[in-house]
Amino acid sequence: MNQKVRKAVFPAAGLGTRFLPATKAQPKEMLPLVDKPIIQYGVEEATASGCDQIIIVTGRNKTAIEDHFDVSYELEKQLEEKDKLELLAIVRQISDMIHICYTRQKEALGLGHAVLVAKDLVGNEPFAVLLADDVVDSETPCLKQMINIFDEMQCSVIATQVVEGKAISAYGVLDAIPVPGYGGRLFEIRNLVEKPRPETAPSNQAIIGRYILTPRIFECLEEITPGAIGELQLTDGLRGLLKHEKMYGYQFEGRRHDTGDKLGFLKATVEFALKRDDLGTGFREWLRQQKF
Repeated sequence: MNQKVRKAVFPAAGLGTRFLPATKAQPKEMLPLVDKPIIQYGVEEATASGCDQIIIVTGRNKTAIEDHFDVSYELEKQLEEKDKLELLAIVRQISDMIHICYTRQKEALGLGHAVLVAKDLVGNEPFAVLLADDVVDSETPCLKQMINIFDEMQCSVIATQVVEGKAISAYGVLDAIPVPGYGGRLFEIRNLVEKPRPETAPSNQAIIGRYILTPRIFECLEEITPGAIGELQLTDGLRGLLKHEKMYGYQFEGRRHDTGDKLGFLKATVEFALKRDDLGTGFREWLRQQKF
């Protein structure tokens, strides 16, 4: 019987140092993209893709994430008393969205370690990993596109995008061969190269923060040796998984915003605001009037 992807893991224990001082007392995942926290975009993508269980890996000073997705009785009561029913519906939609459970990464020991911390909650089934920093704007949710590939292949799937020139050295990159019949978007992975020099990069297919993984990844993560700074790297675990199973890269359809970068965050804010029915017209007119 084909396995289904029902669970989505969100590693959210990082310190968010690139956004200090804004992240000194609040999680970077709670920074608002227009009027919605970054992590909510990812959770909505996972639910729209068919995942019915969300697992968030947290750390110290991350209680704001739990509070955001929890019921807020005082706020709901106040909104109801003031007859602000539209806002009340928005607030209730967040807490009613999906079942969310949390587990703690006590030390910041890398992305691979964060995924490993979720092992007991995931169990023996395939699961998705979404990095909240990567907000993907697409007609069909990015994760849903990947799940469609997984349903067919029953193998791990990694999301990729084309990155040209010097920028490729900031990514993990696929060494892979195209799979016929998928419009040049699907690749069978032979190896994963972390942050190669542009002249030695095996392709222009850069890995972004969306993964569908089989449960064997946990064994592979338990077997790898921590790197120089004591972290378990997910890429090392994926290389181990490749020794046992096929793995595919999928160049998703849509636009990815790196909101973990200040410039990327600002660009995403502008683009998402311009697409809003309630903000787009006025914001666009204001931009036209500015003399940059």
